Amino acid sequence: MGLDWLIIGGGIHGVHIAARLLGESGVTSERLRIVDPGERLLERWRVCTETVGMIRLRSPSVHHLDLSSGSLNQFATKWRRRKRAPVAGSYARPSLELFNAHCDAVVETFSLSDRHIRARATSGAVDHAGVEVELSSGHRIAARNIVLAIGAGEQPYWPNWAPQSHSRVHHVFEQGFDGWPSSRETVAVVGGGISAVQVALRLLREGHQVRLVSRHALREHRFDSESGWLGPKYMRGFRRERDFDRRRTLVNEARYTGSVPPGVRLALCRAVDRNQIGWHEGEVEALEAHGDGLALRLATAEELLADRVLLATGFSAVRPGGQLVDTLIDSAALPCARCGYPIVDSALRWHPRVRVSGPLADLELGPVARNIAGARRAGDRLVAA
Repeated sequence: MGLDWLIIGGGIHGVHIAARLLGESGVTSERLRIVDPGERLLERWRVCTETVGMIRLRSPSVHHLDLSSGSLNQFATKWRRRKRAPVAGSYARPSLELFNAHCDAVVETFSLSDRHIRARATSGAVDHAGVEVELSSGHRIAARNIVLAIGAGEQPYWPNWAPQSHSRVHHVFEQGFDGWPSSRETVAVVGGGISAVQVALRLLREGHQVRLVSRHALREHRFDSESGWLGPKYMRGFRRERDFDRRRTLVNEARYTGSVPPGVRLALCRAVDRNQIGWHEGEVEALEAHGDGLALRLATAEELLADRVLLATGFSAVRPGGQLVDTLIDSAALPCARCGYPIVDSALRWHPRVRVSGPLADLELGPVARNIAGARRAGDRLVAA
């Protein structure tokens, strides 16, 4: 076998796991590679956060991609002389600028750019000796072990009423997104979570007329699940649950989807109170042409006119990984729950040669599996094993 470790995915999870393997597990850099189609590692993260106009992370400063939990705070001390408020609030939430600079430092420290294979993993096969993966370049690469660090970022959720080929209707997380208005427009933003609100606030800052459409009232939660899921308070019972259908239900119910943290909520409420952003609560039933623009018809019988519609409706719930994961499952009869997601052991092994992180670890790591804290927890499990 050519490599000891092959990581599929160069996002938050893939980069952190690579750092942990190199920095704590005695893996040599020559024996590890990261496969990701981006021009640089973390490219998808950077594109998505820039698109929505993120200014500050929702998670605290102890959640980052380096080894030591205090690394980002130590890094921030160098910034305090040059940057205003690199961290803020009682949880010391880092600015996006600080977080990205720290990510760059982690990538540089472990020379991860040199380990990056710029391609997409399209299919794979696993046996007792290792894994062979076919790349979009036509090459094949073999490794003793593989980590599937695949996020849901390439499968944005499109409501049934939203056409996917209209020049003025876009999902902010679609591949190659180019739907941002270049001149002053009236823009309807559809969605009720943090991404939708951040998009609306960015549009407002750039001088557009904004209408935010949500199916539900504004939901405020500091984090995207209760902090008790980071420790034994809730995880002890979760791990005792052996019914994976029940685990899926617990994960879905614990996640605060469509919610915003206090600071983002406050910024939106101020803009709504000043009539700078229009807030419309109701289910969208149809989208129709209206002169040179568009008309959104809501279940409340309200009709909204806009020049452009931007969807910030999150991601599809289907298992990520597409054909690559399908072929790995077929090659070794890898076990899945009825929801389609992997059934793995406590070390995140789906097979003696296959580990998972991110969404694919939902049923083992619980509701935090997909976020930065989940990446760190996955790193803990892989290193311990």
